[in-house]
Amino acid sequence: MNESNYYHPTVDLLNSAVIPSIIDFEKLEEQQKHIIDVLRTFCIPINEIKYTLGPSVVRYEIKPKSGQLYAKVRKNEHDIALCISPMGGVRIISPVPGKNVMAIEMENPTPSTLLLKDVIGSDSLKNDTMDLPCTIGKTIDGGVLMFDLAKMPHLLIGGATGQGKTTCLHNIIMSLLFKKLPHELKFVLIDPKGTEFEIYAPLADSFLMKIPKCEHPIITDVNDAILALNDLCELMDKRFDLLKRANVKNINEYNEKITSNLLDYADCHQYMSYIVVVIDEYADFIMTSGEDIEMPLVRLAQLAHSVGIHLVITTQRLTYNIITGIIRATFPTSIAFRVTTESESRVIIQNPDACKLLGKGDMLFAKGDMLFAYISELTRVQCAFVDEKEINRVIKFIAQQEINQK
Repeated sequence: MNESNYYHPTVDLLNSAVIPSIIDFEKLEEQQKHIIDVLRTFCIPINEIKYTLGPSVVRYEIKPKSGQLYAKVRKNEHDIALCISPMGGVRIISPVPGKNVMAIEMENPTPSTLLLKDVIGSDSLKNDTMDLPCTIGKTIDGGVLMFDLAKMPHLLIGGATGQGKTTCLHNIIMSLLFKKLPHELKFVLIDPKGTEFEIYAPLADSFLMKIPKCEHPIITDVNDAILALNDLCELMDKRFDLLKRANVKNINEYNEKITSNLLDYADCHQYMSYIVVVIDEYADFIMTSGEDIEMPLVRLAQLAHSVGIHLVITTQRLTYNIITGIIRATFPTSIAFRVTTESESRVIIQNPDACKLLGKGDMLFAKGDMLFAYISELTRVQCAFVDEKEINRVIKFIAQQEINQK
């Protein structure tokens, strides 16, 4: 593709909200009064209470009359949550880090649908300076959650079936397609179900990386997945050799020398594209191939970020024989969608809060060193919804440019 004539997709290709949600302030006040009454029954008087409204969650920040009451809240957290809502979905943070308040998060009585256009069209994504900018949704205070996948440097996503994992992957892929050029970024899409990523097949000549011996651009077979990961390990070694010969430490320094004509193309030097490897339902491969998949994956996770190769994997099976200690250690950033047990939650984010989520895209984002911190340091996010028709329009817009230039 001649990228001098390449046009980035625009947000006009994405769906817009048809009917804005109407906030029911009366129900919010009723919830607030109910929380005050529940705390009073546990002998926890308060000085102040106020709420922040997110797309699906409302957060009540409460200042108790005494700082010693935080310990009392933690001790009775389970009982307080049940009294507030017997149906579950209540998360208590006591205290909120950096604030002299506690927080109670529960379902917004008038939730609104968050669309991909609401986050991709935001000024924060338009004005970013990240290498691999990704946006997946909004926080409770309405801010767009953005992160640089190149700084993560890898991402682990876990949750029960139907809670939003694949939608989150589509958000990541789409946000990168909106910002990057084909020569800057290549995807390796691995999908054991064979249904989730087929929609991206028309990008085979632009954004999808060609894997030798793999006939189809979307990898669905376990043997092809093993071949692809081993090929990426070989590519990683070659890239490290090029970095060494160029006397640089990482892909950014190398590409700066390339664009400044400081390296000789005749000496095998060439521009390095970022490579994002996305595996949907990693556990399906582990169950059938074990170490054949895990070992090259771990090697990439440990070393490949310096040469621009980054991994994003999802799984619904959250057990320690699937997410082993070495996998956990090499994926410092994670996202947890709703799970059914506290043990599953601890596998993905090292604490039990993922079983208190509401579902339907409600998630907890744990970045880097947050993994082993207190549960209150997790960021709660509502994942944006994107449907297949939107993705098709964006893919067609990109693929049509390739067709027109032939």
